Amino acid sequence: MEPSQARDMAGLRAIIDDLDGQLLDLLARRVACVDCAIVLKPGEGIPARAEDRVRAVKARVREGSAARGLDPALAEALWDVLIEWSIAREERVLGKEA
Repeated sequence: MEPSQARDMAGLRAIIDDLDGQLLDLLARRVACVDCAIVLKPGEGIPARAEDRVRAVKARVREGSAARGLDPALAEALWDVLIEWSIAREERVLGKEA
């Protein structure tokens, strides 16, 4: 159901709760990808912090959010947290110089 179809706050909250669950599922999949990166990066000589990749992801997020009518500043702020958390997780396992 689309938010505009909600007839009252209870209905809208149900939509939000469902979306929150979907977001959590997607975040869990993203963390699983980070865990796979921890395994794959050393074999490919890629450090935990790959600045070119960080810039590319942020640019893609800004562009994608704007195309969806989402505030790019909000999207970039959220991805900043995701990216930094992911790099920190990788660095704990791989080391900062890996």
